[in-house]
Amino acid sequence: MFYPNMTCSPNGKKFQYEVGKEYKHDGEIIICRVGFHFCIKAAHCFSYYSFDHTNIVCEVEAIGKTLTHSEDSKICTDHIRIIRKLTWDEVLKVANDGANNTGHSNSGDSNSGDSNSGDRNSGDSNSGYRNSGAFCTDNNPKIWLFDKPTEIYVRDWENGRAVKIMYEYLNFCIWVPSSIMTDEEKKAHPKYETTEGYLKTISHKEGWANMWGNLSEENRRVFLDLPNFDAKKFEEITGIKTEK
Repeated sequence: MFYPNMTCSPNGKKFQYEVGKEYKHDGEIIICRVGFHFCIKAAHCFSYYSFDHTNIVCEVEAIGKTLTHSEDSKICTDHIRIIRKLTWDEVLKVANDGANNTGHSNSGDSNSGDSNSGDRNSGDSNSGYRNSGAFCTDNNPKIWLFDKPTEIYVRDWENGRAVKIMYEYLNFCIWVPSSIMTDEEKKAHPKYETTEGYLKTISHKEGWANMWGNLSEENRRVFLDLPNFDAKKFEEITGIKTEK
């Protein structure tokens, strides 16, 4: 994350970065002191920078050696590439999209539970692609839906309509503009005047309710027609009561 001038200093007196370029540091790197720093989880960027849409968030690649912060996903490297600038809409999505979920039917990274899609799902000592279990090597296993096996391969599931709909419409963070913030919210988020609002985290079921209420009947049917669809389990997971 950078200030609008593409430096890590608001006055521009420190290192100047450019998208598409690589930067190297010769010598020892020290977390929080010396080297190029970035976060694996986009949400952690806002622990170091204010939630201000004029700031710049970029996708980066650590090419050299790295050191990891013990308390969050902050990493220091001696060789970094600035790949591309994210739009503010992308920032909101990647800061929210399903990271570190637990339970059933989650999507995102670092999930645990059943019927997940994403990376690094629960299990021990696995290799391959998005497995859960122990010592798995299958690069494209079949998924379970509603606690039952299906004939759908995980790669097909992740390229399917249900996942695409969730990626586009399902959000667990919503932007609350300052004009509708309560006095309690303003007190809890004192920087709201600078950012003209704040990013509010909502519950899993609130996110589903917001999405479901804005879906067309055709897109709702995508979920209702999933193999093994179970209305009770769907309601337990999402809070959505269906007629099916």
